[in-house]
Amino acid sequence: MHCIGVKKRNILIVVSIFLSPFDKKRGLVFMIVKEEFLSKLRRFFSLNLYEVKIWTALLSRGVSTAGELSDIGNVPRSRSYDVLESLEKKGFVVMKLGKPIKYLAVPPKEVLERVKKNVNEEAKEQITRLEDLKKTDIVEELNTLHTQGVELVEPADLSGSLKGRHNLYNHLELTIRNAEESVIIMTTSQGLIRKIEGLKPTFEKLKKRGVKIRIAAPLTKETSEAVKDISGVAEVRSIDAKARFVIVDGKEIIFMIMDDNTVHPTYDVGIWVNTPFFSSALENLFNIAWKTMKPAAEVLKKN
Repeated sequence: MHCIGVKKRNILIVVSIFLSPFDKKRGLVFMIVKEEFLSKLRRFFSLNLYEVKIWTALLSRGVSTAGELSDIGNVPRSRSYDVLESLEKKGFVVMKLGKPIKYLAVPPKEVLERVKKNVNEEAKEQITRLEDLKKTDIVEELNTLHTQGVELVEPADLSGSLKGRHNLYNHLELTIRNAEESVIIMTTSQGLIRKIEGLKPTFEKLKKRGVKIRIAAPLTKETSEAVKDISGVAEVRSIDAKARFVIVDGKEIIFMIMDDNTVHPTYDVGIWVNTPFFSSALENLFNIAWKTMKPAAEVLKKN
């Protein structure tokens, strides 16, 4: 048998050529794997490129040697052994002792269950370590370093861009969580639903501390349940204008500069600025507009 791996137009084409010792017939087996598929496997299973190539090659054969998999997956032979050792530790393959040593593919469903179990265990261990960290002096030392560092930072440097909606909301929650007096949010209908779903626990904590929360957004039938859910925590009013920003304590602003109806969450972009001068000015403009907005209760009655 001879195996060849060929890369062409973002597709890995693997040809395995078999020669039967009995009837001298040749057979060709093609394994076509798109690079997009390999990328998904890397992301979902936390594997590197060589690992997904070797794994998919082994899945296509069921059982094989390191040398054969190296040829099929187009992976350097010198790397195939350590890649297979890594896959074995992660539960993707089983090593069969003998000469030559062969490797057996674990069924994908079983791999998925193993990976889920490992991720859960690792997450629990990480959470435990982070909780234990709170009991040490390390966090206090880090806070001291940060406080001293911020004192040395020029006001113009207290800004930054935030890429991706997940990253945006993480920073948004962190900024809002530290509010002492007020939080102003102007957002879209879908943005209102997302923020209430993701930030409601934070809003409730702020409410208990006496922080005033005001939210302006276009209110529709789709937003009615979310508005009712937050009614005892924040004051919500309706506005037809489309804008996405948050002002905290009249000092910090987070602008979302893309239209969330057209941009993919991965490409959403925000700008964070710590600027009391501009923040207070924008807050004053919001206060003027706030007086003209209809309370959520009135809008919900009509809907």
